Amino acid sequence: METKQRLAIIQQQINETCKKIGRNPEDITLIAVTKSVSSKRAQTLVDLGVKDLGENRLEGLLDKQENIQEKVNWHFIGNLQTRKVKELIHKIDCLHSLDRMSLVKEVNKRASEPLKCFVQINVSGEESKSGITPEEADTFFEQLAEYENVHVIGLMTMAPNTEDESEIRSVFRSLREVRDKITAKQLPYAPCTQLSMGMSNDFMIAIEEGATHIRVGTALVGSESEEDE
Repeated sequence: METKQRLAIIQQQINETCKKIGRNPEDITLIAVTKSVSSKRAQTLVDLGVKDLGENRLEGLLDKQENIQEKVNWHFIGNLQTRKVKELIHKIDCLHSLDRMSLVKEVNKRASEPLKCFVQINVSGEESKSGITPEEADTFFEQLAEYENVHVIGLMTMAPNTEDESEIRSVFRSLREVRDKITAKQLPYAPCTQLSMGMSNDFMIAIEEGATHIRVGTALVGSESEEDE
């Protein structure tokens, strides 16, 4: 399937889901997760009008940036090692995986201006997933006050790998509830109005539960073994 066709399908699904629940599709940021495909495939998406690309490895990000000259919003969506912050910090527009205080301190130290960040919440409680627990959120956000280069625009989570739609929906709904509690505090350094949740298999559920940023990989970019026809 051509990249153009895949993009059209995703956009139609976004539009239909938003129409069903009374949301504006323009309020949804589609992030193309290009970690598994070449710069050429990523360039095709950019040429089709996609302006937000997501990578989970520093090397992949740098390779894409070297080959894509157009203005793109770069999102880092993977687990970030503290030692790599200094190499990455000035290369991205948004970090989706702020998950520990040591990372907060390093980002604050290395950034020359406030960086947009999502705090990663491990809603499902799975040991394989990074992130603070929902119960730790209040304390974590209080501690953020002293770090002026960390600007938290929202929360991020990943749903469990399951076919159980009710379980997936519950995770997304729980993240929204944590977000609402933080937003109510009206913290100037952490407005926390956004929700980064939903991937290829569950982004429509995520939109129904309030996602503002969806991270779509395979369903949008395909795999490198597939060639555009």
